[in-house]
Amino acid sequence: MDALSDLLDGVRARGALFSRSVMNPPWAVRFAHDSPLTLVTMVRGSAWIVPEHGEPLALGAGDTAILRAPGPHTVAHPADAPVTCTVLDRYTCLGPDGDVLTEEASQGLRTYGESTDSPDLLLSGYYEVSGDLSQRLVSALPPVLVVPGDECQDWLRDLITAEIDCPSPGQQLVLDRLLDLALITVLRAWFDRPGARPPAWYTALDDPVVGQALRLMHNRPADPWTVALLAERCGVSRATLARDFRALVGVPPMTYLADWRVGRAADLLRESDTTVDAIARRVGYSNAFALSAAFKRLRGTTPTEHRRGGVGVPERRTAPRGEEDLVGVAPGPAS
Repeated sequence: MDALSDLLDGVRARGALFSRSVMNPPWAVRFAHDSPLTLVTMVRGSAWIVPEHGEPLALGAGDTAILRAPGPHTVAHPADAPVTCTVLDRYTCLGPDGDVLTEEASQGLRTYGESTDSPDLLLSGYYEVSGDLSQRLVSALPPVLVVPGDECQDWLRDLITAEIDCPSPGQQLVLDRLLDLALITVLRAWFDRPGARPPAWYTALDDPVVGQALRLMHNRPADPWTVALLAERCGVSRATLARDFRALVGVPPMTYLADWRVGRAADLLRESDTTVDAIARRVGYSNAFALSAAFKRLRGTTPTEHRRGGVGVPERRTAPRGEEDLVGVAPGPAS
């Protein structure tokens, strides 16, 4: 897999609240839940995204936005419209008077509002984000990003809308997977937009040399990589790879690899009961002691403490000078 695929692996819709809101202006839907990511699409009509801090952003027909926690966001028409609905969690929405909305507000399955003929139609869905690696992707996103309608997939929006109207067995699972697909396509479209400022590792994937080095490390993290070995596989000199990698990614190759390995190990520790020694070998460390040393250096904690959940996500640290050529790898050539 490439870096984006790996980072998205823990961003999944599970039992997602996927709904449509049909409204006559003025209206405002406030998303005050704790979901890390919210996806909204203006199927028809127009609105404004009003963040807790900052200027409102226009949302035209067909446009899709991703809203990132923390902090509530409001989608409104016009921007200063009073709140007509507050989404608290997957199961609870409050009306303008603060009372929980009931089925009386429903216009059909997963559809809320005054009338299905209302001029404004908003589609929304919410994500769970699990794992250390996926948190990196979320933290790289701005609080709000908008992708214009002509850069989004109309067929995907049509599939979602059709599935909402079809209460067949397995509907929740289908909606979850469609929501996952929607997130991936919107993120790729946004990352490729001029001025989007995607993460350095994403733009580096397009480089024929650095991109290949990144894919090698992601596809085979347990291999005994060194800068020299990566350079040989990429068909360039060691000095060229080290220079270009740092220029495009922002850190030396082995510093990136060590952080990536520890991140993968952190997810495996939380997701399974596999021994620390087995996880260490799986991500490229010779034994549990080597992984523990890397964990302590980069996270300020140990694998066992991380697995128990007794320590929060600490600040990542960079490898000290002199550790850029070989960082905790399994036995193999040094350089």
